[in-house]
Amino acid sequence: MATELEPNAAPKLRTIPQPDAEDRYQSLGYRAKRAMLGPPFKTAQLAHERISKRVALAVFSSDPISSTAYATEEMLLVLVVAGTAAVGLALPLAAGVAVLLLILVLSYRQVIAAYPQGGGAYMVTRDNLGGSFAAVCAAALLVDYVLTVAVSVSAGTAALSSAIPALQDLRVEISVGFVILLMWGNLRGIRESGKIFAVPTYVYILSLGGVVVLGVYRVLSGQIDPIAYDPAKAQELAGAGEPLALVSLFLLLHAYAAGTTALTGVEAIADGVPAFKKPEAQNAQRTLVAMALIMGFLFIGITYLAIQLDARPFESGHPTLVAQLTQHVLGGGIGQALFVFVQIATLFILVLAANTAFNGFPILASFAAQDALMPRQLRKRGHRLVYSNGILVLAAGAVFLVIAFKASVHALIPLYAIGVVTSFTLAQAGMTRRHLRLRQPGWRNGLLINGLGGTVTLLVLIVITITKFTHGAWMVVVAVPLLVWLLLRTQNTYRGELGELTVEVSDRLAPPKPRHEVVVLVEALDRATIGALQYARQLNPLRMTALHIAVDPERAKELALLWARVNVPAPLEVVDAPDRNLLATTQATIAELVRPDTEVTVLVPKRRYATLWRRVLHDNSSAGLVRALGSMDGVNVTIVPFRLGRRPLLRSVSSSSS
Repeated sequence: MATELEPNAAPKLRTIPQPDAEDRYQSLGYRAKRAMLGPPFKTAQLAHERISKRVALAVFSSDPISSTAYATEEMLLVLVVAGTAAVGLALPLAAGVAVLLLILVLSYRQVIAAYPQGGGAYMVTRDNLGGSFAAVCAAALLVDYVLTVAVSVSAGTAALSSAIPALQDLRVEISVGFVILLMWGNLRGIRESGKIFAVPTYVYILSLGGVVVLGVYRVLSGQIDPIAYDPAKAQELAGAGEPLALVSLFLLLHAYAAGTTALTGVEAIADGVPAFKKPEAQNAQRTLVAMALIMGFLFIGITYLAIQLDARPFESGHPTLVAQLTQHVLGGGIGQALFVFVQIATLFILVLAANTAFNGFPILASFAAQDALMPRQLRKRGHRLVYSNGILVLAAGAVFLVIAFKASVHALIPLYAIGVVTSFTLAQAGMTRRHLRLRQPGWRNGLLINGLGGTVTLLVLIVITITKFTHGAWMVVVAVPLLVWLLLRTQNTYRGELGELTVEVSDRLAPPKPRHEVVVLVEALDRATIGALQYARQLNPLRMTALHIAVDPERAKELALLWARVNVPAPLEVVDAPDRNLLATTQATIAELVRPDTEVTVLVPKRRYATLWRRVLHDNSSAGLVRALGSMDGVNVTIVPFRLGRRPLLRSVSSSSS
């Protein structure tokens, strides 16, 4: 009959004394992380790794704020093909984007209040629309986060090369270097990355904001003339020499879709609410409003100056539209030095805008991993209490895009915004259903805001998809469904494993089998083998056998002769392997011992070497044996280590007690 388990008291967390630092085990990887990232944070420090509103504005808002450096230019690239009349419509289109931003801010304030645990659009979609829609939302946001990093560092490099043209041919290498630098900064931890990124964000806001204020003042006071392009430069402008197109509805929608790239990253604050200091939700809502005000001011101000000063984007993207406006507004002399300063500030904010993704992507991936949509490794906190694996995955994807698209902003932009607008639409639809389902106080106002937001963002999504499809957006349209399929397949795999591993309350331990046989695999008669045999005796088996697979017949004969001369308390069985297939022969030999009434334990002596040089000098056949035997039913595999070439990890108990 089955053996029932006695009820146990609730387990308690026990703390044991830690050995001195020099006596603790430290792998090569651990030592490398400690050298590059600093000492590890203790889990208890997680509560202290919260950030203030001032730092959060830099950490979570650098992406949407920095997008003002290229959003206007992307709109004008579409409008210039229809001439001056169409360019004048950029300001109403920018105002339309600002209205959409207002709707999103009002909506995401409700998301933050309803889901203070973070997760933003993903959590809203999962809880209100179901797992399949949640997978769509996760896939769309993950793709957009990777694109955010690639576009931001590429745009930052473009700003730098506008000030220093000699660097234009190195923009791919510089962009990759920035991604790696951002990865390192974020691996060091939230608080440290916040300190690193806070200063450049505010420098950009003040410097470009100053240019906008000065430019508007000079335009209104009549102190500045429109930009005059010489004939050679005029030929390099976008749309130069091409026949004028008609100002059509499709053209305006295309330009509006290009302007919505300014909205990417708006959801990051809702994703990262747990990173704020208490009260988390209130601080996140205020930060969201501050971000929207700053972004709206810069975006509309730059668009206004571009129209008033008759600025046009270059086909090559160099110099950028913002660089042209800044240089024209500031003028020569000391203005030239200020121009370089503003460009450097733009470089830093654009590069550091990728930090929004480096904060949002790992958090979103951890939520998806908790729901089994992504590998479980993504929900583990690393050396410095950040989701290190998510940071590494994001950096790898961004580096791939930067190299594949040669750090070209204009080539990457068409892929942009589809993912984030998809998440906007799903979030609004989810909140709408939540209001209808729960009918909490104020639900009618929430229903109006989210219903309107969902309708508008759905229309914007359709417009973006249609207008950008042939310009490269088709890649995102294909990539998102493929990623959704992969996420759902991952979830099904985990659910299947869970079904096999789950312990029911009614489960009982089966009675022990009457026979227990222990087999010790023997490569040579040495201290490692003797240690394994000694451990085998501790198991009190019914029978203990030493097994040697004769891959080399001469060595097998020598071992058998030596075994006969030494007093070893176990018979040696030598099995021939004529084809020298160690794993297959071992499997077949052990399989002969497996019976319904027998428990088989195989002990694998493993020699552990202290240095890399020692490990290189020996093979790792024990790992293959463990894999091969571990796949067999009724067979248990145990590694018995024998350490060579290093002192004990801990001081001996006898010496410490004495």
